[in-house]
Amino acid sequence: MKSLIEKAFFLKKVKIFSDLDLELLLAIAEKLHEDDYDAGEKIFTPGQVANRIYLIEKGVVQLFDPFLQLQGELSVGDYFGDESLFNEQARGYIAICKSDALFLTLSRSHLLSIISECPSVAVSLLQSYASLLPCRHKKQEQGV
Repeated sequence: MKSLIEKAFFLKKVKIFSDLDLELLLAIAEKLHEDDYDAGEKIFTPGQVANRIYLIEKGVVQLFDPFLQLQGELSVGDYFGDESLFNEQARGYIAICKSDALFLTLSRSHLLSIISECPSVAVSLLQSYASLLPCRHKKQEQGV
């Protein structure tokens, strides 16, 4: 199990959190949960409740559309499931571990708790997220 400071430093390497200061990272790190998955294991499928973001600490994850067409491959420092932080829609895609994997996860309820304690987290996260959206859409258009 990682220490709080190790989790905070890992968050600093994840794009959506990279611009946050250490105090905010520690507040988020305190709410993170560690999850292990085996190679080949499904993390989620379409229709499942979307209530957490997954930060990849170890391993490789493949994302598939509902028709099993590969949409992308993610690795250490990448994240997915972030749509669950901003809406309450069910998952619309499949996430499967290509290798054994370790995730740090943040639930929507924990994020809302952090925001209620420290509203500046919401502003910082929205600024970070908004700055990444053009890059993520460009990757999707290129089929990455």
